Amino acid sequence: MNKKSLKCLLITMFAMLVLAACSSNEKSENESSNATDKREKLQIVTTYSIVYDIVKNVGGDLVEIHSLAPIGSNPHEYDPLPADVQKTTDADAVFYNGLNLEAGNSWFNKLMETAGKSGEDAPVFRMSEGVDAMYLTTKGNKGEEDPHAWLDVRNGIKYAENARDGLIKVDPENADIYKKNAKDYIGKLEKLHEEAVEQFKTIPEEERVLVTSEGAFKYFSEAYGFKAEYIWEINQENQGTPDQITRIVDIIKDKKIKGLFLETSIDPRSMEAVSAETDVPIKGKVFTDSLGRPGEDGDTYIKMMEWNIKTILEGLSN
Repeated sequence: MNKKSLKCLLITMFAMLVLAACSSNEKSENESSNATDKREKLQIVTTYSIVYDIVKNVGGDLVEIHSLAPIGSNPHEYDPLPADVQKTTDADAVFYNGLNLEAGNSWFNKLMETAGKSGEDAPVFRMSEGVDAMYLTTKGNKGEEDPHAWLDVRNGIKYAENARDGLIKVDPENADIYKKNAKDYIGKLEKLHEEAVEQFKTIPEEERVLVTSEGAFKYFSEAYGFKAEYIWEINQENQGTPDQITRIVDIIKDKKIKGLFLETSIDPRSMEAVSAETDVPIKGKVFTDSLGRPGEDGDTYIKMMEWNIKTILEGLSN
């Protein structure tokens, strides 16, 4: 190989080394940038899917959220996994429903203590702050708060406002973004509530009786002009008993109820027994304690409320 060819080869090799180094640096910088972007997102924990969705709509791209109780499960009673404890410990903020929802076995309070988020200044926010609570009336639960406030869309608006205020408290630099997201989202909720009020006026007042397995629709019924009836008042071990079924069967026959409704997260057998005893059909399934699975009906708070409104409207209109 002559000197000229050797010189050309050395130049070529040097150029390739430079390009490789630049590519490596660029890749390293991109990876570092992606890691930084992920770290900069607020790490949020929510107790169940409905709170998850509302906080997500307000937080947008600035938040990364871990929801504790899985979709379709019962958030009244939940047994946190080790991964839940770790994520809660590392979280920038925790959002929960309150109103007695997470009180079963005191699982939420225990989790907050274990995760070091039980002090007065802990970044833990109650979504139902400012809601006018309704109360349970049955023996053993009398006087306790009914947790199902989100089934009144006006309370869903309060949840969104509380999500906004909590996010601003832990991330004031992005306050304007949270305010805009909340304003846009609340506008959609206001429209949904107003449409529901008008739609339900088409059902005669004496026929606006909503019969479900659990008595979760008191807030909904107060908001939209219904009378709420149920087999049992709140999910617990003692549900669907012979006495409870006898009581609701008598109510259905006395009030000449036209249709029954079954919750998506409830065992259907008690309501099926009531339907068979009264010859009143189950007109559809409604969402209460959980969203639908991603990609299915009711997989956001707005979609679940739209589904409930449509199902109840159609079920009691014919």
